[in-house]
Amino acid sequence: MNEQQSIQPVIDIKNLDHYFGTGQLRKQVLFDINLEIDRGEIVLMTGPSGSGKTTLLTLVSGLRSPQSGSCKILGSELCGASNKELVRARRNNGYIFQAHNLHKSLTALQNVRMGLEVHGKYSQAEMRDRAAAMLEQVGLGDKLDYYPDNLSGGQKQRVAIARALVAHPAIVLADEPTAALDSKSGRDVVNLMQKLAKEQGSTILLVTHDNRILDVADRIIHMEDGKLVNNSTKKAAA
Repeated sequence: MNEQQSIQPVIDIKNLDHYFGTGQLRKQVLFDINLEIDRGEIVLMTGPSGSGKTTLLTLVSGLRSPQSGSCKILGSELCGASNKELVRARRNNGYIFQAHNLHKSLTALQNVRMGLEVHGKYSQAEMRDRAAAMLEQVGLGDKLDYYPDNLSGGQKQRVAIARALVAHPAIVLADEPTAALDSKSGRDVVNLMQKLAKEQGSTILLVTHDNRILDVADRIIHMEDGKLVNNSTKKAAA
């Protein structure tokens, strides 16, 4: 890898616009987004409901296809990408939803193992061992065979984090991961996500309304009305 490649931003967005609907119902929801995020950086995205935060997150993740501008993730352009290319891009991401999105019919271990199954390169034994080890790391080593209905809110979110991080993704994307948690559980979950991602060298982009967790950020960006209005707020030095 040459020096230019090594310093390339993990997330590199230029002049990105996005629309919902077609014809007379077509509405622009993102306007001229420009954003660079480097490897290992923890960036929190704030802004009122409806400002476009989740939409931007889904474009970065490859869950939606960017329509206009440039959205390079790990050097690959997602704007105009094929479905196959978007699937490949999603394999580099760990996505943590606001609602934990666990499958109720699967145990904690089986839910986490799903984070490996999409890669298609691990044996059944490897997937079980990796999933169990990750649950151990998030403090749920004694809950491998528990179903979501038998876990607390904080425990469910820990399972969701384990699922997102088990494949050691280059990018961790989180949409309001503390929204349904009390203060202590929310802090524990964010600290855990920060610790594991830093150990794995992952980049974190986290959408939040939770002012209690802003101190974990290397940088805070702010969106309003589909526009990035603040892209340079740095965490104060300790």
